[in-house]
Amino acid sequence: MTAIAAAPLELEPQHAEIVSATLPLIGAHIDEITAEFYRLMFENHPELLRNLFNRGNQAQGAQQRALAASIATFAAHLVDPELPHPAELLSRIGHKHASLGVTADQYPIVHDNLFAAIVAVLGTETVTEEVAAAWDRVYWIMAQTLIDLERELYAAAGVCDGDVYRRARVVSRVDDPSGAVLLTVRADGAPFTGFSPGQYVSVGVTMPDGARQLRQYSLVNAPGTTELTFAVKPLDATADQPAGEVSTWIAANVCVGDILDVTVPFGDLPAPADGRPVVLISAGIGITPMIGLLEFLAAEAPDTPVQVLHADRSDQSHPLRERQRELLAALPQSTLDIWYEDGMTGDQPGVHPGLLRLDDVTLSAGADVYLCGNNGFVQAVRTQLLARGVRTAQIHSELFSPNDWLLS
Repeated sequence: MTAIAAAPLELEPQHAEIVSATLPLIGAHIDEITAEFYRLMFENHPELLRNLFNRGNQAQGAQQRALAASIATFAAHLVDPELPHPAELLSRIGHKHASLGVTADQYPIVHDNLFAAIVAVLGTETVTEEVAAAWDRVYWIMAQTLIDLERELYAAAGVCDGDVYRRARVVSRVDDPSGAVLLTVRADGAPFTGFSPGQYVSVGVTMPDGARQLRQYSLVNAPGTTELTFAVKPLDATADQPAGEVSTWIAANVCVGDILDVTVPFGDLPAPADGRPVVLISAGIGITPMIGLLEFLAAEAPDTPVQVLHADRSDQSHPLRERQRELLAALPQSTLDIWYEDGMTGDQPGVHPGLLRLDDVTLSAGADVYLCGNNGFVQAVRTQLLARGVRTAQIHSELFSPNDWLLS
């Protein structure tokens, strides 16, 4: 995780008093405020929805909830420093923003539309000049903290602020039996210079309606190369979310020789520590950052004790299954356990029917635990880990949603 200052800038006492008094009111209306905020912002800046924000997340409200929760969490810490420091919140948001090329000049757009939404929902009788000034201070403390972090991330990546996209040519496409597509890209100009295991890139594609949509995909090749490989698995529509717009388009259309917009890598999963045991727990396409970590360990630290636990609907839907087994064969101190919901195990050793549960699993003492999957899976497994006495600091979660930092 990128280092964050031990404490954010402080609120002035009069502002802290007002924020403390109005935080419950803001919290009670936060869904209305953020819905109105996005309505106003996209009405005033339609290019942001077409060319920056994830239309799928907007359709199901995930992005709105993420913004609401982040500001409320940050404000709560400002008025009560005894609460857990929001370092992980800031780090995750900063890396996501950097991967999208967010720059300081975009923060006033958010500010102006957010405060217009607050007034529209709560009214001018409630949002007095004093209340507006206090919450304005909260916003700009959080914004400046993120702006500073994002500038550090851009500098560390060797790029100017926001200049993260590269024209990259697809040099390999492999269609995995699970339906996932592995794409390897090479920059057309200056080469990609490196990345850490577990990081991701943003990929920009132009959709049939002309919108440029961006999505983030974990890297699944070993660091130390100028080529980047990422896995894309089309998402089917469910009752809770629309079909994956970009993933479906990529799987159906991208071929070797095509050009994509791909960012330099970002992401704050910590690299495995020398000699410390590692536990990798994943479900579905959440296997991708785990494959990246396995590639790193096989190349750089093959004697590391590694325990791999994976859950999927079936062996046919299990992404990168063969590559997972190949990498574990290169790690002599590794074990593998798999759970398939459909109950079909084929009597293979280490393959279990049903949902992944840790009740009968002996976890390596003192291990760093990496966890990735959908919201429900990650929350359930995290709860089991904490109940087993695994410390929060040992658990490193990645969640493919706007509010993944909420896991901590």
